[in-house]
Amino acid sequence: MSGHGTPIPMTSRKAGPLKGDAHVPGDKSISHRSLILGAMAVGETRITGLLEGEDVLDTAKAMRSFGATVTDHGSGEWSVHGVGVGGFMEPDHVIDCGNSGTGVRLIMGAAATTPITVTYTGDASLNGRPMGRVTDPLALFGSQAFGREGGRLPMTLVGAADPVPVVYEVPVPSAQVKSAVLLAGLNAPGQTVVIEKEATRDHTERMLQGFGAELSVEENEDGRRITLTGQPELQPQTIVVPRDPSSAAFPVCAAIITPGSDVLVPNIGLNPTRAGLFTTLQEMGADLVYENMREEGGEPVADLRAKFSPNLKGIAVPPARAASMIDEYPVLSVVAAFADGVTDMQGVKELRVKESDRIDAMAKGLRAAGVTVDEGDDWWTVTGLGQGNVPGGVRVASQLDHRIAMAFMVMGMATEKPMTVDDGSPIATSFPIFEDLMGSLGANITRANS
Repeated sequence: MSGHGTPIPMTSRKAGPLKGDAHVPGDKSISHRSLILGAMAVGETRITGLLEGEDVLDTAKAMRSFGATVTDHGSGEWSVHGVGVGGFMEPDHVIDCGNSGTGVRLIMGAAATTPITVTYTGDASLNGRPMGRVTDPLALFGSQAFGREGGRLPMTLVGAADPVPVVYEVPVPSAQVKSAVLLAGLNAPGQTVVIEKEATRDHTERMLQGFGAELSVEENEDGRRITLTGQPELQPQTIVVPRDPSSAAFPVCAAIITPGSDVLVPNIGLNPTRAGLFTTLQEMGADLVYENMREEGGEPVADLRAKFSPNLKGIAVPPARAASMIDEYPVLSVVAAFADGVTDMQGVKELRVKESDRIDAMAKGLRAAGVTVDEGDDWWTVTGLGQGNVPGGVRVASQLDHRIAMAFMVMGMATEKPMTVDDGSPIATSFPIFEDLMGSLGANITRANS
């Protein structure tokens, strides 16, 4: 599938129990960062289990454009021969980041303190997303951004010739913004400090320390203070990418709402800044357990076993948990439709500026399928109909958003009538084996006639 080409309508129908092992792709967040930091190290970084979805492949192409040698050895094995901090060369063409907000924002940060001029673009979805939340703090280092109205792509970023370190308090919880500032701080002299009131995924901090950067994290009642000493010589690493918890969400949630299901999802990264969905599902009464808990490459890992859970209850999801599961709210809302009672999701305004307005996209689709949804700028609620009572039987818009498309495909596995999305092609950006994997478990997903 391609997130850049002809729309691919897809339909999901009720099928038998989902059974078996679901080997989901490598973690997207860690895959992006492995390539970028590998390109900023001196020497060769080896990566195993890289997610080979379009988002990550676009980041690999970008690192090549900056002068790094990025080699695909097959079967998820990659190597990156880096150019060092401050060693990026000016690309001779526009950097196309496809559908990836993570990719473009992290790459902007990595290049913002090197005196090169880079133009960025993406697909229709990415070009509609605001970049000011990243370019504003990057300007504090001395970079300049020239884009479309509203701070949108295509955008040209002129890197700082004489970067200065900054102290920046992230205004809203965002791992992308935090990471962009830290990556920019690598090539600024002195100490760059990022302050976040609510913890967000900390892959960048963990990986920077792994590559040898001098970085410290202080936590107090006001949040986290991250201090990075600039201009290190990063050391190449051997990285084993755990499997993506955001991708695991789909077979896990599908098993929970599909009668008779029993699915094992091996080797899932359970970084505490990423695992909020699984905690929430357990609180709703899902039969979801962790097996074989362990640590790999500095990240907690386990196998997840999810079974059909007929007695789900709606709950109030704590707002403080939002940052740890922000990408999983679409598929959580699907599970909520099969629960009894109201599931209340607060503190989720970040969903309004993802690949789509995810609250709007899910609310429209769920309502069309017979589910009651209420919403505000920073919250939404789903009133569940209970197991076996969700009608379905509609065609909904994915809005060029991979997670919206997959969420409605999961929903169709348990609704009375099939669910169709107008375009499933964006799924390839993060989960290129989604159809085959779900089919191997027993799902009935087909490509519909447009």
